[in-house]
Amino acid sequence: MASPAGYSLRRRLLAWLLVPLVAIGLIALLDTYREAVRTADAVSDRVLAGSALAIAERVVVAEDGSLEVDIPYVALEMLTSAAQDRVFYRVDGPPGTFITGYESLPTVAGKRQENTTFEDASFRGDPIRVAALARSASTGVNSIPFVVTVAETTIARSQLANTILLRSAVRLAILILGAAVIVWFAVTASLGPLYRLRDAIAERNPGDLHPIEQPAPNEVKGLVDSVNSFMGRLNAAIDALRHFTGNASHQLRTPLTIIRTQLALAARAGSLEEARAAAKSGDEAVAHAERVLAQLLLLAKIDETASERLKHLVPVDLTQLAQGCTADRILAARDAGIDLGFEGAEPAMVRGEPLLLAELVGNLIENAIAYAGSGAEATVRVMVDGAVVLEVEDSGPGIPPGQIEAVRQRFARGNSGIKPGAGLGLPIVEEIAALFGATLELLASHSGRGLRARISFPPAGLTS
Repeated sequence: MASPAGYSLRRRLLAWLLVPLVAIGLIALLDTYREAVRTADAVSDRVLAGSALAIAERVVVAEDGSLEVDIPYVALEMLTSAAQDRVFYRVDGPPGTFITGYESLPTVAGKRQENTTFEDASFRGDPIRVAALARSASTGVNSIPFVVTVAETTIARSQLANTILLRSAVRLAILILGAAVIVWFAVTASLGPLYRLRDAIAERNPGDLHPIEQPAPNEVKGLVDSVNSFMGRLNAAIDALRHFTGNASHQLRTPLTIIRTQLALAARAGSLEEARAAAKSGDEAVAHAERVLAQLLLLAKIDETASERLKHLVPVDLTQLAQGCTADRILAARDAGIDLGFEGAEPAMVRGEPLLLAELVGNLIENAIAYAGSGAEATVRVMVDGAVVLEVEDSGPGIPPGQIEAVRQRFARGNSGIKPGAGLGLPIVEEIAALFGATLELLASHSGRGLRARISFPPAGLTS
């Protein structure tokens, strides 16, 4: 059964405690009632047995050989009680001989023993308890058997059992009530840390996503840790959003200004050639803005989903992937005057995500196309030497040693770029490589002129 949308933990704990306790109490009361009945019977039966014995001691043999009895009424008075039970008796001689008392009073049939026997019966419409004692009176020559039967109604017995049951029920009710009060205050005190935790969260500024440091019981510590972990992820997502928003507003302001300027120039152009030139400049600014926006979105996506992406790595043939990325950019390289080629034949397996690996290779190739300059050569190379190595080498102007660390930062641009860039290519490459445990190095080309970007993947393609 589904839990209600809102419920009281205190009431639920009380219910879990009190319902079983009441059930156990009812079972205990049932056992107490049985024990009370046995106790009442034992006490009353002892009195019945004493009365029967007192009457039996007054049975004598008359001169004619018959049995006579002088009923000691004190023996019957000892059975009287505040409950006004009625007392009955009868004395029987040899089988078939009635001596005195209530002749219709039931007796314990077939029980002629020296010990007192007891039995429940009914007399005159009322339940009674019957005690029968078999004895013999001696004539000096032989003995004459007789049976003394004493009975009483069961009002006193029932009242005694009910009194014991009632007192037990009262004590049990007090115990259950006391337990409920104790649990109520104990739960209230135990929930104090949760209330303080609630207040600490409620008093926070909406923008404060720092971990909660409020002390909490061990049973709640896991919940606090989960909330802190969620707040950390939320803070990272919000920071990534702020970072993306700030970067986008900063990086798109210039191309948008260029677009507006070129549109104004096209509107005031005195000839078709001037209008076309302005439109071409505006189109280049739009393409640049589109590229910047795409790269910013990719960076935000990497920042946001890095931990999830690491759970879904698959084996990827880096040789095949890099060859395809190179082929896709042959035309762009030719338009830029770059001689783009590929080296590598044997499979090179790494573990990663194909789309991000393709973005990594593509960014390195596009950086070479953008910055090597017309007439340069660019080579994409995949090698396997213990580790899997990807290299993109060009014969362009390269990067001065003093600027190598600077160009690894976001929005930093090289001084020799032929085309305007956003300064995000190498940072994207480095962040993607870090996801798969790879490292990026920026080295001089083998010829001494140009740049060689080298990425080394872990041995056997395993991430660290």
